[in-house]
Amino acid sequence: MTAFFAENLAPIMFAALIIILLIGYPVAFALSFVGFVFGFIGIELGLLPATLFQAIPDRIFGQMSNETLLAIPFFTFMGLILEKSGMAEDLLDTIGQLFGPVRGGIAFAVIFVGAILAATTGVVAASVISMGLISLPIMLRYGYDRKIAAGTIAASGTLAQIIPPSLVLIVLADQLGRSVGDMYKGALVPGLLLVAIYSLFIIGTSILSPHKVPALPPEARTLRGGKLLLKVITSLVPPLVLIFLVLGTIFIGLATPTEGGAMGAVGAMLLAAANGKLKLGLVKQSLYSTAKLSAFVLFILLGARIFSLTFYGVNGHIWVEHLMTSVPGGEVGFLIVANLLVFFLAFFLDYFELAFIIIPLLAPVADALGIDLIWFGVMLAINMQTSFMHPPFGFSLFFLRSVAPTRAYKDRLTGQTIQPVTSTQIYLGAIPYLLIQLGMVIVVIAFPGIVMHYKSGHKVADPASVHINVPMTGAGGSADPFANPFAAPGGAAPGFGAPATPGATPETPAAPSFGAPAPAFGTPAPSFGAPAKQP
Repeated sequence: MTAFFAENLAPIMFAALIIILLIGYPVAFALSFVGFVFGFIGIELGLLPATLFQAIPDRIFGQMSNETLLAIPFFTFMGLILEKSGMAEDLLDTIGQLFGPVRGGIAFAVIFVGAILAATTGVVAASVISMGLISLPIMLRYGYDRKIAAGTIAASGTLAQIIPPSLVLIVLADQLGRSVGDMYKGALVPGLLLVAIYSLFIIGTSILSPHKVPALPPEARTLRGGKLLLKVITSLVPPLVLIFLVLGTIFIGLATPTEGGAMGAVGAMLLAAANGKLKLGLVKQSLYSTAKLSAFVLFILLGARIFSLTFYGVNGHIWVEHLMTSVPGGEVGFLIVANLLVFFLAFFLDYFELAFIIIPLLAPVADALGIDLIWFGVMLAINMQTSFMHPPFGFSLFFLRSVAPTRAYKDRLTGQTIQPVTSTQIYLGAIPYLLIQLGMVIVVIAFPGIVMHYKSGHKVADPASVHINVPMTGAGGSADPFANPFAAPGGAAPGFGAPATPGATPETPAAPSFGAPAPAFGTPAPSFGAPAKQP
């Protein structure tokens, strides 16, 4: 029994972690607990050195000094300031008026505002709650299908997962050991494609079932002409400037993601101040929420480091690599299994837990198979979006449930009774968008170029075209890199204080005499202390 346990410690350890997580134990402490328990078991069985846990302080310090992770509190603070300052409300109202005459206009507004909020906040909860509070009552008031309304709001909020400056992309880049800037570049096109496909779904619904997504009635369209144009400009320009300030400087190489996040936080405060919304209470709330989320991420990361220390010590990474590389189908088979694993674990784990537990196990296998890790990370980020959209732990659905009406109420404008939105309607409304997200994973696999374009600005040198020429100072203008570096301009070697040998010419340089006669190589060797022999 002991021999079996020792040989299979890695799979038993992984299974124990999954069981403890399913029980509901907090993730950070579950990771630490499993790492410590199996570490002590490994030491007792002689599989691990007794000094194993002496590496923990160094690992903790390494994570605390990781500058890449500083971008998480910066972007979180920026998103919370913008969300609490009312930017989402202004955007939804303005774009809703702009698309009002079109069938599905409010749904289009929700999708586009979701994309803009994703590019400025990067926080799913802020996007879903804001749009649920502002747009859902309007959609219910004017007869939108409840499933369409709920699914559109929930799915548009998850765009913050894939559109930069997503917090998930920062964590994935850190876990994969790749540049955050490259991860942002690779994820941009798939994120925009998702926005386009969501919009196509609403267009198709408006054609096939126009009663489900009606246009705003004329009395609801309060802005027209120049007033509408002015409102659009004043509402859209500030967040677009902030998007360029953050993402533009990162993409063109003027700032690192951490520096871009810092500029974004300052820019968000300036926008809030310009709107007269920057109050001390707002800053305090935003700082508190930022500290809470950052501590949450850091504790999970530290727990993951303790777990990985033991897991790698018992050769768990080799077990995972052999398991994944033995899957039939090679690279394609591995991608299918990896995506299925992430999809089904997303039923129980959120995106941070997936990033810290699963990605470090899959990344070495992908690298060994020659898969580009930026492309691999973007593909998994799209897949991890589904963790927000399906039961039982679809957080986007929970966020929407928290703000959707649970009982009938009388609308304050029309006076009509509005029926509540049920949890079943929210879940059913998420299914079409869930299928779209999974379809996007297939598109990324089939057309890797939509991610791999991030390499277009990288200069790749051809080793065959590299020539190394080492210029030598004082080589007398010779192009020969192996020329005598001490040669005089005429080609003769310096005499170092001795007179030049008679008859020497530049064509036949004489060797330096260093002030002594040249040795006679045909005479007997000196005896070093014996009297010289008389001739």
